[in-house]
Amino acid sequence: MKGVVTMKALGRHIVAELSFCNEQILGDLDTVKDIMVTAALAAKAEIKEVAFHKFSPQGVSGVVVLGESHVAIHTWPEIGYAAIDIYTCGDKADPYAACNYLADHFQAGSVSKTVMDRGIPTPFGYYSHVISSSYRDSGARKVAQPA
Repeated sequence: MKGVVTMKALGRHIVAELSFCNEQILGDLDTVKDIMVTAALAAKAEIKEVAFHKFSPQGVSGVVVLGESHVAIHTWPEIGYAAIDIYTCGDKADPYAACNYLADHFQAGSVSKTVMDRGIPTPFGYYSHVISSSYRDSGARKVAQPA
């Protein structure tokens, strides 16, 4: 399109809803932490810090702080649900690889996700974001990377 200027985003943000997950996995603090750390490594991200907490009677929350940003989770094992948040800056880390790893290893039967390009400079001097895709995979665990 004539006159349209595209700007490179500073980062990509995937917000994912993992449903029909393995409840035992979602309720185990050490397993959730191991899966999250390995997902960050699968994304080729640089891990800076790891913090996780187990709630009583159930549920786990945690974050893997990356040199490129973060991978975070909150689980509801009693309903087989995990809320996932993956944000990476730059081109080194692959948030899709992390999301696919998490969906596979939490054994998600359904994945709903929204992908945002964030930190897009505007002609007015402020930064904004654009939702680049939003979709649901029933039974499919691979997160497609937009073309």
